[in-house]
Order: sequence, then structure tokens, then C-alpha cells
Amino acid sequence: MENASALNAHLATRLRDLRTESGMTLDGLSERTGVSRSMISLIERGESSPTAAVLDKLAAGLGVTLASLFAEKDSQGASPLARRADQRVWRDPDSGYMRRNLSAAGFPSPIELVEVVLPPGARVAYDTGHRAAAVHQQIWIIEGEIDLTLGEESYHLSAGDCLSMRLDRPTIFRNHADRPARYVVALATDARAGSGTQR
Repeated sequence: MENASALNAHLATRLRDLRTESGMTLDGLSERTGVSRSMISLIERGESSPTAAVLDKLAAGLGVTLASLFAEKDSQGASPLARRADQRVWRDPDSGYMRRNLSAAGFPSPIELVEVVLPPGARVAYDTGHRAAAVHQQIWIIEGEIDLTLGEESYHLSAGDCLSMRLDRPTIFRNHADRPARYVVALATDARAGSGTQR
């Protein structure tokens, strides 16, 4: 697992590059996401360890997935193979949940795979609603169980269960059990079908 400073440096470069490519200023991204300009600036300088909730808001405002912030820029020369030892792992400083990017770094693909381990008693809340692009997600539980709230809907998911959803409402993940839950998340983005005007 990469150390926190190396991951913060990667996030800084990735976020700055995505914002620049989209033609957005710091103020513009702040207005679109509700994340303060100063916080975005700190992240882009590698001087902050942002939470998953903050990163998800920034990703939504940029029209990308949270997973793509940890990925490399697409490259035609990238290998299609992602060895376990080379997969980027990140721990949310707020909840302690751990996410591993399973997909090959930089290899162009419409699908992203992420492995998540949610510790006992952990809660992760994404209050992002509107997104610059439509994101479809499926969650497959490998071990343990979680409670997932999607807007007004609630689901209890156990090992083997798979839930399909669109990321267009606030989402909360909870692990009420006394052991970790492990699940795989598959994401696909359709930039042509955004969910409407940004906040």
C-alpha cells in the first residue's frame, strides 16, 4: 500500500489535471461542488488528506467517478493487466474504509472495478446528488454484510448479493456487524446522460 503522502501527491496531480482539462477554475469547481476553494487548493497542493465524501463531490463536479481520481490518465500504451501488488490502495481518513482500484492503471475501459473493505461499525456517507455525467454502479458482496441507503430506499446486503444502482442520490454505506465487509464495486460512466444542472 502506498504511503499517505504519495497518495496525496497523486490525488493532487490527478485532480488538478482533470480540472484543467475541463476548463474549470478553482472557484468554478467550488461553486459546482460545494467544496470550499481553499480546501480544493490544499488538495491540489498535496497538503490535505481529503475524505471519501469530499473526493466524491469533486469527482461528481468533474464528471468522473471517485475511482478515477485514484487511477492513471488513460494511455493507449497501458497494460491491460493489473497485478495485485501494483493496484493502488487508499484508506479513508474519516471512516477507515479501504478501497483498492482493481482495474489496470491507465488502460482505456468503460468499466472500473474497485474492491472495498468496510470496517465493523463504519459508516460512509456520500451526499452528492447531481453529477456532470451519469454513473451506473453494481455492488457485489463477497464477505460480511452491509446496509445501504440510496435516497429513500434501504437495502440489507449479505454475501453473494448484488445491487444495481445509478449514482444520482445521496448514498450511505453502513457496517453494523462485528466483522469487516468486503465487496466489489463495478462502475460505468455515460458522459452523454448527465443527471441535470449542477448545484
